[in-house]
Amino acid sequence: MPKRKAPKQTTPPPAARSEAPGIRDGWPLPWSAQAHHDGVNFSLFSRHATGVTLEFYDHPEDATPSRSIALDPVRNRTGDVWHVWVRGVMNGQLYAYRVAGPYEPCHGLRFNSEKMLLDPLASAIEGNSHWDFGPARGYADSPPAPPDTPSREDDAGSMPKCVYVHHHFDWQGDSAPLHSASDTVIYETHVRGATIHPSSGVAHSGTYLGLTELIPYFRELGITTIELMPVAEFNENELTQVNPQTGERLKNYWGYNPVAFVAPKRSYARASGSGACLVEFQRMVKDFHRAGIEVLLDVVLNHTAEGNEVGPTLSLRGTDNPIYYLLGEGDCRRYQDFTGTGNTLNANHPVVREFIRNVLRYWVIDTHVDGFRFDLASVLGRGRDGRLLPNPPLLESLAEDPILRDAKLVAEAWDAGGAYQVGSFSERRWMEWNGRFRDDVRRFWLGESTGVGALASRICGSSDLYQPSGKTPACSVNFVTCHDGFTLNDLVSYREKHNEANGERNRDGSDWNDSDNCGVEGPSTDPAVESLRRRLIKNFLLTLFVSRGVPMLLGGDEFRRTQLGNNNAYCQDNETSWYDWSLVERHREIHRFTRLMIAFRRAHPVLRREAFYGGRDLRWFNPEGATPDWADKEQRALGCLIFGRNEPDLCLLFNAGSEPAAFALPAPSSGTWHLAADTSLASPNDIGEPGSEPPVPNATFYRLGPRAAAVLLARGNAS
Repeated sequence: MPKRKAPKQTTPPPAARSEAPGIRDGWPLPWSAQAHHDGVNFSLFSRHATGVTLEFYDHPEDATPSRSIALDPVRNRTGDVWHVWVRGVMNGQLYAYRVAGPYEPCHGLRFNSEKMLLDPLASAIEGNSHWDFGPARGYADSPPAPPDTPSREDDAGSMPKCVYVHHHFDWQGDSAPLHSASDTVIYETHVRGATIHPSSGVAHSGTYLGLTELIPYFRELGITTIELMPVAEFNENELTQVNPQTGERLKNYWGYNPVAFVAPKRSYARASGSGACLVEFQRMVKDFHRAGIEVLLDVVLNHTAEGNEVGPTLSLRGTDNPIYYLLGEGDCRRYQDFTGTGNTLNANHPVVREFIRNVLRYWVIDTHVDGFRFDLASVLGRGRDGRLLPNPPLLESLAEDPILRDAKLVAEAWDAGGAYQVGSFSERRWMEWNGRFRDDVRRFWLGESTGVGALASRICGSSDLYQPSGKTPACSVNFVTCHDGFTLNDLVSYREKHNEANGERNRDGSDWNDSDNCGVEGPSTDPAVESLRRRLIKNFLLTLFVSRGVPMLLGGDEFRRTQLGNNNAYCQDNETSWYDWSLVERHREIHRFTRLMIAFRRAHPVLRREAFYGGRDLRWFNPEGATPDWADKEQRALGCLIFGRNEPDLCLLFNAGSEPAAFALPAPSSGTWHLAADTSLASPNDIGEPGSEPPVPNATFYRLGPRAAAVLLARGNAS
């Protein structure tokens, strides 16, 4: 076959084109800044941009770049990805982008080359802690109209800068603990808040390293997994409201407003510069793994800190607004808001799906974290029109991603747009925060009479919620309290929220708490009030740890941490939110009860199997020993016999009534009943060390005090 003649070249091939010294075309993948040979490849997605400029800065506060590289739209662009390779870029180099294009809000386009933009996948951020770009969200009754012209203010001097980080972290053979769902006990906490109070006694307070100093405490408590509230970089100084009681300007303490999705929060690190925060974060994870404790991250992938149409332009809005965000139907100037923050990520757009996967893969590959809790996860199931999709491609792709295969995926299965998907969120691979567990358990112990049926369902793993969708109790993350709402102490100390210090006239936070103050609103010196509060706290802890599913404990609940009735302390970076560790000694009784309930759960696998109870596995009964009347909404006492088979039988007793309940006890399969816990008894008789349970004096009935719970254990069973 004759050879074809090569076509005549009318332009030089790409390799023959001239390039500036030390600069080459670069490569489109991976996104962000990555080392390549003796240089660094920078890559940024933008479909609708007409130009991209990479800027280098010498100092975080610089308003003028030390070097600018304008990317050629032909040579430095592959499809929708802009890229350039630069020789000799050193670790710690500060950089940012400017992206040019049309400013046409009516079409969703908001390019503004006057605005310096952060790389959304930068692995570190350095710079001004008081970012001068105004609030990302406000609480005005009537928000201003969206601007029709772009701001001409160059904000580079007040913006932080991205940091190119290139280092080799010695993981020293680190391996993930990989706790099964049946073994997992989650402890939700805040990196800064856990150790910033002087009572913490740690050397590096308020930091990643400070948190590792608490590892002996966590191990003694018995938790297996620590869940960290957002650690991706955010602007803690974005809020404008002040505490009306003190005049103090409030801060974004919780961090649910990301600006850089894979950059660990710089202020949580002891050192600064050259991405030292990343090193300290990695060291934290390694230390937790050495102790056998997993690290989960609370990730916010439903919205960003750019807020609504009058919010700041920081990154995604100026990079490609109509790709990254859900825009208003019929008015692209405005944003669809299913998050309560002003904007919503367009999570099921193919490009944004890839972006989200890149974020999660980075945390797993580069920092070895063990999984994620997804804030307002129902947003991740919405399509481009904002409606919930029957089979969201993002959720399936995350569940099947080979890099994320061993990662725990936990959904907050609702959003601010009205979606509530507890029990039916995506496929079995996904675990869910079980909000129904929280509500039903609170109502049984503190609320109006609702009967005992809901409590029984929650204790059994919520089969009514999860079984229809093919899920198991392993998908249910059970909790009574979390960061959002009252602490456990406040749940039994306040009937109403007290959020005046948030500067929102007590309008923020939920009005539906299913709480009780036991007769006194707030702190009390009345012995009877305090006795009842301790008993109720123990009831909640006992119920949590005997229920099938994955228990989650809010940090500090084990020693009665209080927020003084504030059920939305997102802006309280002060003693309202900080952990006062002197309370451990003051409330040693509650701390001991928590530790021993976790130990009891660990000692009895029948409580934590990853399957629903069958009809032959347990028997429910009322105080008279008969089958409960599940339709009786006034019934306040319930018993349950759990057959251990090859383990000891257990008997659970619950009495939410105001009078004692005498339970006719069923006979165990073998042996005799011993008392494992009784919340109506004074410490140390309320609970014993595993193996030291005393025998029950009367084998035929057990008298349980009012508003109390008990667990009996059969001794002499086959083991």
